[in-house]
This record gives sequence, C-alpha cells and structure tokens, in this order.
Amino acid sequence: MLYFRKELNKDKYSTYQLNKAIKNKQLFKVANGLYSNKEFVNPLEIICKKYPNAIFTLDSAYYYYNLTDVIPDYFYLATKRTDTRITDKNIKQVFIPNDLFEFGKTQIEIENIKVNIYNKERMLIELIRKKNLIPFDYYKEIITNYRNEADILDIYKIQKYISYYKNESSLYDTLMREVF
Repeated sequence: MLYFRKELNKDKYSTYQLNKAIKNKQLFKVANGLYSNKEFVNPLEIICKKYPNAIFTLDSAYYYYNLTDVIPDYFYLATKRTDTRITDKNIKQVFIPNDLFEFGKTQIEIENIKVNIYNKERMLIELIRKKNLIPFDYYKEIITNYRNEADILDIYKIQKYISYYKNESSLYDTLMREVF
C-alpha cells in the first residue's frame, strides 16, 4: 500500500519515527513524499497514486489494449490543459482541452491495478488525428489491430467523439476508409 507523508499518522510517524521505520525496513520511500509498506512497488501504482486525475493515453493506451507489442519508452498521461506540469522524466504529459478531457475515460485493471485510461474508441480517433506524427509501421500495426476488432467497437461512441472536433468529416472519412 502507498501512503503520502500527510496520510501517515503524525503520532505514530514523527520525522524521527518515520526515518527509523525506513531504516528498519518497515516502510520504504518510493518517491519524494511517498512511502510503501513493501520494498518493490509497481511504477503504475506509483503513477496512479501521484496523479489520480491523469488518464493513460497514446502509446501507453495502445500497449495496454494489446494493439501493439511495442513497449512505450514513457508513460503517456493526459491531463487537463490547466493542470500543473508533470516533471517526472518517465512521463510524457499530453495536455487536453478541459472540455474534451473526460469523454472516453474509463478504468481497466492492469497488473492488478485500476488505472484511468481512454477507451478504445477515443484512442482510435486520437490515432487517426495524429496519423502524420506517428511512424508509418507503428501506425499500420495499430490500425490493423483495430480492423481486427472493428466488429466490437461502438460506432455510436466513435461518431459522438468525432463530433467534438473541427475536422469532423475528414476524420470520419479516414476512419471509414482505414478501419471499417
């Protein structure tokens, strides 16, 4: 279990007692101001604790949905445009306009950890929107896997999500041509 410093009982864990517990391996410091009762903590668990409102997106989401076998170099997290910048070198932060941030948000379990992630339909739209920024082979692998799952995708969700973007008709045309 992970604890922020402020979540630890101040009577039981004064600064002295906290340092003593760390020395005796009763608690482990996993990040600045973040402690655990086990020595090795999954990085996903740390990210979910430190950034509870962030949503996994882009390469991370494609990997967690098994749409690619390429392990991302970074954890890709979407945050609201008005949120504070994340300074962790292992995280690539993607700022999303506040009005578009929530749609498509869901939770899945990855390695026994519940994480916020955009659903497959939202990620398909993001893939098509960022087509020119992604290496062709990587794009082709993901779009091929989407084609294989086309019958289980919710087309009504996709149409609803597309309607939020300015270039709605070109996104829809590309989607129909490449996936369905």
